[in-house]
Amino acid sequence: MTPAAAAQAAEERGFRSFFVPEHTRIPVKREAAHPSTGDASLPDDRYTRTLDPWVSLAMAAAVTERIELSTAVALPVEHDPITLAKSVATLDHLSGGRVTLGAGFGWNTDELTDHGVPPNKRRTVLREYVEAMRELWTQEEASYDGQYVSFGPSWAWPKPIQSHVPVLVGAAGTEKTFQWIARSGDGWITTPTETDISARLELLQKIWADAGRSGRPRVVALDFKPDPDKLARWSAEGVTDVLYGLPDRSTEEVLHYLDRLSAKLAALDPSSRA
Repeated sequence: MTPAAAAQAAEERGFRSFFVPEHTRIPVKREAAHPSTGDASLPDDRYTRTLDPWVSLAMAAAVTERIELSTAVALPVEHDPITLAKSVATLDHLSGGRVTLGAGFGWNTDELTDHGVPPNKRRTVLREYVEAMRELWTQEEASYDGQYVSFGPSWAWPKPIQSHVPVLVGAAGTEKTFQWIARSGDGWITTPTETDISARLELLQKIWADAGRSGRPRVVALDFKPDPDKLARWSAEGVTDVLYGLPDRSTEEVLHYLDRLSAKLAALDPSSRA
């Protein structure tokens, strides 16, 4: 099923957001351990078959009107930040302001190395990329001078429709991750291995408040099966969105899955959608 068809089907069923993943490619020989397997093996072959996220979301934007277009997660540091800023701004401009950037630091350090990113500096590189892209998105004459990104006064249009393109970070819920979010991001996307997130949410909110950020961060929790007690607890603890993965099946099977999921969520709360 194409991303465009999937996004259109999700919007028709009342879902509020549509996320796609990214890997530019997977090096065959790797030393980096996958977070869920603990070694160089991959859980399945989907990692080697991901579509380009911005092309996919552009196709989805063309056949939808309301649904949020996001990534879970994109890997900005594997791109040139100036051209990536153009892609994100163009998509937001053409979609009517529906883009959110879900970004990861990158667990696959072998992949990052091939893109010229020092693994021990990946958080710094991402921070500079986000800062540089925000300059291009918001300033009439944008410039940035960092260690990994540097450019002189420049004109760059179109600007995003949104005055502030949200940036969510998909990474393990550690103090280091939350410090990064409080400084440079707008929220957190949980990882598939994190199911008990209550203590992490409390830590995130404390770090957020201590950094002087107003309100609460957005929290997108990955889930596998709707459970009313868990969803109610998550909502009370600060989870704002729940994200469910689509099966790698035929179009007919994916549509049946969306119908079942939508019905389950509507039964829990008529206003609930992933």
